Amino acid sequence: AAELARRGGGRSLHLPKGLYTLAPNLFCMPNYHGPLIPGETYHLFSRAVGFEKIFYSDENYRYFLSRYEHHISPIADLYTYALIPNHFHLLPRIKPVETIAQYYEVIKQKPYHPVETDLSDFIMERFSNWLNGYTKAFNKMYRRKGALFMDYLRRSPSKNDSDFCNYVFYLHKNAVHHNLTQNIGDWKWDGYTALTGNLPTFLLREDLLNFFGGKEGFIRFHQRPVKLKGEDWMDV
Repeated sequence: AAELARRGGGRSLHLPKGLYTLAPNLFCMPNYHGPLIPGETYHLFSRAVGFEKIFYSDENYRYFLSRYEHHISPIADLYTYALIPNHFHLLPRIKPVETIAQYYEVIKQKPYHPVETDLSDFIMERFSNWLNGYTKAFNKMYRRKGALFMDYLRRSPSKNDSDFCNYVFYLHKNAVHHNLTQNIGDWKWDGYTALTGNLPTFLLREDLLNFFGGKEGFIRFHQRPVKLKGEDWMDV
C-alpha cells in the first residue's frame, strides 16, 4: 500500500496501490469560510474580481509564487498549486502549532499564549498580507486601483484520502479544463512538472509521490479523461 506517513491532524494516509477513487460529492456544501487549523490540509481558491485577470505575464506568475514563499512558507507547506489567468488553486498543509507559535512570536514580537492567541487568525493574516501585497504590486505595474481578488479566500478541508486525491487531480487538470492546454503536464504554471521532475522545488514532492506509490503511480493517477469547461458541473 502506498502511504504518506503523516499529512497532518494526527492522521496517516493509507491507500491501496492503484485504487484512487474520485468522490462525486467532494464539493457539495463546503464551508468556504472555515478557519485554517494547524496540521490540516486544505484546498484554497480565489479569483479575480469581475472579468479581470490576476496574471498577464510570466513575470506576474513568478512574482506571485515568490511572494507566496515569502509570506506563507513559514506557516504552511505546499503539495501543489494551479495558477490560471483569472484564478488560482493551492493545496497547502498548515504547519504544526509549535512551528506557527514560534513564528508568531517572531512576527508579533510578543509571547504566544495558547488560550488568548488565535493562531487561525494569524494564519489568515499571513495569507491576506500575501494577496494584498501582490495586489499593490499588480496595481502599480498596470496603473489600476482597487481590489483584485474576491473578498475572501475560499477554503475546503481535506478530510480523508478521497478528498486529497480529488484535490490533487483537480488542480493538475485545471488548465486542461479551461482549454489552456491539451494535456496534464503541459501547463507551465501548476505543480505537476515540478513534482514529476528532478529540479529543486519548494513543493512537498517526496511526500506527494510516496502517497501514490512513487512517480509512476502518480503519473498513472493523472491518466484519465478531463472534462472541458462547459462539460463539467464545476467552472473553476
